[in-house]
Amino acid sequence: MKRLVIITVGKTHSGKTTFAKALEQQLHNSLVIDQDNHADFINTYYKTLLPRQGPNTIKYAITQTIVDYAINQTQFHLILCNSNRSRKGRLELLSHFENKSFISILVNFDIPDCVLQARVTNSQRNTNVFRSASTFEEVLIRQQADSHKIEVLAPTDGEADHLFVIKSADDVQSVIELIVNIAQGLA
Repeated sequence: MKRLVIITVGKTHSGKTTFAKALEQQLHNSLVIDQDNHADFINTYYKTLLPRQGPNTIKYAITQTIVDYAINQTQFHLILCNSNRSRKGRLELLSHFENKSFISILVNFDIPDCVLQARVTNSQRNTNVFRSASTFEEVLIRQQADSHKIEVLAPTDGEADHLFVIKSADDVQSVIELIVNIAQGLA
């Protein structure tokens, strides 16, 4: 049976988690795997295991274990909710689903920085997901600076089977409907 893997791409507070939860409600037999939940779990129970610098390898290992389990032990469509801003990282993640009966979808959240700035300023989200930042504003500033690096490129056609771009909250429902239609075509 063919399944979908939907991967979100975007800066902090661009709407990735809200989108993923809404999609999960409308896409039957789907599961959200949100890396922020794994970061919160580690920071709550296993903070001493966090690397002092470099990539958060324990968070990635937990996420990979959950993804592997979902691929091999379930028939769910998977909604991977994390930033995925590195082209190299996205391609590595997508390669994990090749030859496994998945149709890949990237959803790029291209929200204007002024909107994101307002959202992080008024954010009530839990900061327990942080390892190397203290506020979401700090994360956004870092992500804005990284946007000019060659390795942080917006997704392009051809990276996945489908690419959708969300530029405002008005785009969310239409993209969800397109994804649900793709899934219905698999049945």
